[in-house]
Amino acid sequence: MIDIKFLRENPEIVKENIKKKFQMHKVELVDEVIEFDKKARELTVKGDELRQSRNSLSKEIGKKIAEEKKEEAEQIKEKVNTINQELAENEELENQYREKVKNIMMKIPNMMHESVPIGKDDSENVEVQKYGEPIVPDYEIPYHAEIMESLSGLDLDSARRVAGNGFYYLMGDIAQLHSAIITYARDFMIDKGFTYCIPPFMIRSDVVTGVMSFEEMDAMMYKIEGEDLYLIGTSEHSMIGKFKGQILKKEELPYTMTSYSPCFRKEKGAHGIEERGVYRIHQFEKQEMIVVCEPNTSYDWYNKMWQYTVELFRSLEIPVRTLECCSGDLADLKAKSVDVEAWSPRQQKYFEVGSCSNLTDAQSRRLGIRVKGEKENYFPHTLNNTVVAPPRMLIAFLENHYNKDGSVDIPEVLWKYMGGKKKLENR
Repeated sequence: MIDIKFLRENPEIVKENIKKKFQMHKVELVDEVIEFDKKARELTVKGDELRQSRNSLSKEIGKKIAEEKKEEAEQIKEKVNTINQELAENEELENQYREKVKNIMMKIPNMMHESVPIGKDDSENVEVQKYGEPIVPDYEIPYHAEIMESLSGLDLDSARRVAGNGFYYLMGDIAQLHSAIITYARDFMIDKGFTYCIPPFMIRSDVVTGVMSFEEMDAMMYKIEGEDLYLIGTSEHSMIGKFKGQILKKEELPYTMTSYSPCFRKEKGAHGIEERGVYRIHQFEKQEMIVVCEPNTSYDWYNKMWQYTVELFRSLEIPVRTLECCSGDLADLKAKSVDVEAWSPRQQKYFEVGSCSNLTDAQSRRLGIRVKGEKENYFPHTLNNTVVAPPRMLIAFLENHYNKDGSVDIPEVLWKYMGGKKKLENR
């Protein structure tokens, strides 16, 4: 959510930002919110005038009573009662307009960073840099589900019977590898100075609407029937929600946290061959990182955060590249975002394994997170980034370490997390 004062003073800039995101249906919201905001402020002024009149008349009542002019005092009381009634109606109408302003402001996209490339959708995202040499071996690499099944590590049929499509059983060495990667990612981020956290896996609706747009909420979140609770789609939701309604101490910034959680998402996405495996699923686990910081340091943190993900994947000997997300691919709250994609030697292309975003003060405004300043309080910036998200990471891992004989090599950094195993083999 952007600053209403900025919108009042720069309506055309806000409209242009919306147009660059190719959300033409939202352009008219700017004029609507300006009109409702104007009416609300007019009612605020009227309310102040009514209160001032009431206070003056109340003083007169005391004087009339002291002068034993009861009839005049009663007449003034009637005027005060009339003002009270008018004030109540004024406040109710003002609250209605304030609520309209809030609801519309929640739909207007955050202001993008000036460096964001303009494009309609993710097909127009811009490659920034490649890390590691993408290799295509001289032997065939099976589909990732087949690799897992050959190692007795995946059971999709049982999962369908138990929970339906979009779920899975990981077993044996593959399940251990999954946990090893998560644990390694946790320690990797702790070594970077981040505080480890296991957050709530369910959050209330006021947190959901604070961390994401209504469109994202409808597309992603599972609601708990009969409760004001939603299963998280990523631990970033509850991690940022931790600071909801708080006034933070300037000297304690930045907050740098890394979290483990299961994640639950309704949308499976496009249909196709990749749907047969574990690429698009309803449930997965993830190691996440978030930062709450001073506004003037957020882009420094942004660059550090996505580089941590690149560094982690390279330590696992997986080639990756970074893509700058174009304007049409930015979610409403994001000011700038970069995707990290891993190399798939089987498909001979890169695919997304993580995303780093700077949301500037959009989330902190929606959640009421402020920093205590010397003269006045202000909103901090929030950022989030995927450290690693198995089992999608497993696809890149297995394909890039698959050998001609069907075995899978384990990079040295994981040996201690795998009980000393250096290779996975079909027994």
